[in-house]
Amino acid sequence: MMEKVQRFGSAMLAPVLLFAFAGLAVGLAIIAQNDQLLPFAVKGSAWNNFWSVWEAGSWTVFTQMELLFALGLPIALAKTANARAVLEAGMVYLTFLYFVGKMLELWGKNGTAGADFFQIDFSTDITKSAAGTGLKTIAGIKTLDTGIFGAIIISAIVVWLHNKYFDKKLPDVLGIFQGTQFVYALGFFIMLPIGFLFAWLWPFAQQGISSLQGFFIASGAVGVWVYTFLERFLIPTGLHHFIYSPFMFGNVVTPNGITKDWAANLAEFSKSDKPLSELFPGGGFALHGNSKVFAPAGIALAFWSTARPEKRKEVVALLLPVSLTAMLIGITEPLEFTFLFVAPPLFAVHAVLAATMAAAMYLVGVRGNMGGGLLDNFLFQNWIPLWKYQGGTYLAQIGIGLAFTVIYFVLFRFLILKFDFKTPGREADGGETKLYSKADYKAAKAAEKNGGAAADAAEDGDLYAPRATAFLELLGGAENITTVNNCATRLRVSVADADKVDTSDAAFKEAGALGIVRKGTAFQVIVGMDVPQVRERFETMVNEK
Repeated sequence: MMEKVQRFGSAMLAPVLLFAFAGLAVGLAIIAQNDQLLPFAVKGSAWNNFWSVWEAGSWTVFTQMELLFALGLPIALAKTANARAVLEAGMVYLTFLYFVGKMLELWGKNGTAGADFFQIDFSTDITKSAAGTGLKTIAGIKTLDTGIFGAIIISAIVVWLHNKYFDKKLPDVLGIFQGTQFVYALGFFIMLPIGFLFAWLWPFAQQGISSLQGFFIASGAVGVWVYTFLERFLIPTGLHHFIYSPFMFGNVVTPNGITKDWAANLAEFSKSDKPLSELFPGGGFALHGNSKVFAPAGIALAFWSTARPEKRKEVVALLLPVSLTAMLIGITEPLEFTFLFVAPPLFAVHAVLAATMAAAMYLVGVRGNMGGGLLDNFLFQNWIPLWKYQGGTYLAQIGIGLAFTVIYFVLFRFLILKFDFKTPGREADGGETKLYSKADYKAAKAAEKNGGAAADAAEDGDLYAPRATAFLELLGGAENITTVNNCATRLRVSVADADKVDTSDAAFKEAGALGIVRKGTAFQVIVGMDVPQVRERFETMVNEK
């Protein structure tokens, strides 16, 4: 069961990754059209018109968030023919939206059929504002506002149908209905009762969610601490996706999720001198990115200062790129997994410090969308557009962040020396101080180990296939693989027989992995940021068995 939950959580990564660029695009548009920052950004000017067009396109991901999740999940969850599963999920989800919209039109309050069975008044005009109506326009369809939760549920149902019935052989006379057609037909019929249940029950869920918003906001610094701690602490399990997604993309603390609602109000906030805590009270649950920006320098310095003198240059080369990656774009897993495997207690300390940092910043009034790194969140969605009126708050935030950089350094250094943790540069004699990544990976090494296909791939200039080939061999071969998935940096694989998997972590590292996690028949190969490309080669080899 845990394996299935992890697989589902990591599947949400595909749509989530698009928000980094989309948020940056919106932030740039807001800044470029702010005449208080740029006096020449006059309404109606060629400059302003260009950025108006830019902004219109940059809102695509946010305005079609539900559709994004409905289409994104099958990419990772479908066991075969993923592209077909995406098509099926999209069509079934749109069918669901049309069904629900028509049911509400007929049998909602003031409905045309006169039944008043459902609690939603579909006749309400939502062209200007849908707040409080329970309605929303999704993909041009006026329907019930189920948020990303509805999209995820429907997409999950479609993936289940796809995995179970896509390959089902029908009688020859019905052969035209096999595959995608059969899955869509089943989805069509199932969406009728599912749509009815949503139209009937979801308004009560909306009322409960509205109550939760007040509860979480009222929880203050304690709530922010617990949220941030869980978001960091659960990273090794993959369950952290279930922690941040409802807050960032769902309506747990704001009507449309922190990510969308912050961006939607950014232009207005940039012209207000009111405190951030008053402008956007729910924004305290998006401060977890501060640990991505301020912690890496302290952690890296602690590793460097405790490394053997002769290995410090290697440690700098090892940690500098992953630290900058974490700080600039918020991808922390390469750095965090560096010490997660060699010193798990340090990861627990990291989660506590990250939560404490976020709570401290919350207490001084910091709010906003700060779940990523400097480039995709902090600079363009917070500091630059809002500095004029919120500069004092941001200076306090930076001061707290730098103080925690020092705390990370001092505490990590003490614990490493006290318990002799074998962090980079402190390995036993003969141990290699190196992180393998796309930039420093040497295809020839894996080719020598695995020969044949790996060597051919290396000669073709493919840096991904050799690693995929090596990992497949170490995991017991194609016949031993039952499921394949990935998250931001990890290749997640389930095997039929764990005894067939190579027991040497060093062998996986030699093949190009950053590390390996073993949990029964579930294995996580830490690959790096190019894991999607490695997974594609790996899965192709498995399907050819």
